[in-house]
Amino acid sequence: MTDSKRRRALSAASALLGGVLVLTACGGGDGGSGGGSSESREKSQAEVDEAAAKKTSAARIKITPKDGSDNASINNDAQVAVTKGKLTDVSMKSADGTDVPGTFSADKTSWKPEGQLQRATVYKIAAEAEDGEGRKAHENASFTTVSPDNSFIGNFTPEDGSTVGVGMPVSINFDKGITNKAAVQNGIKVSSSSGQEVVGHWFNEKRLDFRPEDYWAGNSTVTLKLDLDGVEGADGVYGVQQKTVTFKIARNQVSIVDAKTKTMKITRDGKTVKTIPISAGSPENKTYEGRMVISEKFKETRMNGATVGFTDDDGKGEYDIKDVPHAMRLSTSGTFIHGNYWGDKSIFGNANTSHGCVGLADAKGANDASTPGAWFYNNSMVGDVVDVRNTGDKTIAPDNGLNGWNMDWAQWKAGSAV
Repeated sequence: MTDSKRRRALSAASALLGGVLVLTACGGGDGGSGGGSSESREKSQAEVDEAAAKKTSAARIKITPKDGSDNASINNDAQVAVTKGKLTDVSMKSADGTDVPGTFSADKTSWKPEGQLQRATVYKIAAEAEDGEGRKAHENASFTTVSPDNSFIGNFTPEDGSTVGVGMPVSINFDKGITNKAAVQNGIKVSSSSGQEVVGHWFNEKRLDFRPEDYWAGNSTVTLKLDLDGVEGADGVYGVQQKTVTFKIARNQVSIVDAKTKTMKITRDGKTVKTIPISAGSPENKTYEGRMVISEKFKETRMNGATVGFTDDDGKGEYDIKDVPHAMRLSTSGTFIHGNYWGDKSIFGNANTSHGCVGLADAKGANDASTPGAWFYNNSMVGDVVDVRNTGDKTIAPDNGLNGWNMDWAQWKAGSAV
């Protein structure tokens, strides 16, 4: 055998032997030195797992709402908490990258946003914590807040911190129709420092008013608490408000308008302080009767008959006065008590000539404080009661303005959902 043949034969034997060795290593075998027994492999994996666990933080971070949530509350849902550790960093951003400021608890075990979130907005939270040995843990989540289509709010009056007359109800107008009225009403509490019982009344699916049996006690404080966050007002429509409002009740002022005697008697805390001659609605355009609450005040305003149905044949208003002085609204439909400078002074106290309002003698420009119109305006406030009598017209509807006082107590309570 030549040297070249001998070398080729050795190479072939070596390859064959190597193949046998490789196959033996891949197949394992009893007592072989390749992979060891399944028991030894399990033990080895357990050791690896144990070693990894020693490097993992014991801190456990929880972000709410959970990742992927939608219809999240804009008030209380968003928060981060940790157990077996302390938070070291929390970042919250809206989808456009705007940072949301937040506050850690004193012990660094929780974090929450400082203010109310925006509706229909995607937010992302990234949190980091450390356990007692300094080992770090991380958690991330993204969620979407409730959309305007899936939420409701209540626009309320009077405003927080205001001072109003004794007739001012708490009136809430919702931006969506409410079908779960009991659930919503249970989320609203109205109380008075006077201890008066306060009951809610639904006029329709969007309006809920609260009042006591009699006018609010003078010089008392009323508190409105809205706890509607997450309350389902209708199918798939949730509340988002969580707010406390307080307002003051002033002295008790009730003014009695008598269309028969054509006078108005102003009483304050039960005593008559002034009597003013008036001119109420004419026989053709009578003034509503009933107890009406002043809801707005305007030093001057425009009054156009076309806006309340008083038009000439050409469709234009029977009157259009651009500077009516000292006007105070008594109804949604357009009833006012206001100054009148265009009428002859002789009508006040002697004739009813208006289109349904109550007129007081006044001066053009609303700057003469000596006129009856100016005096009444300067001595009245939103929430004061104007009680109109003897006009010959029907009693004003309780929901036409803030005029629920024209229901007796039994009728009022019958409109409560709770």
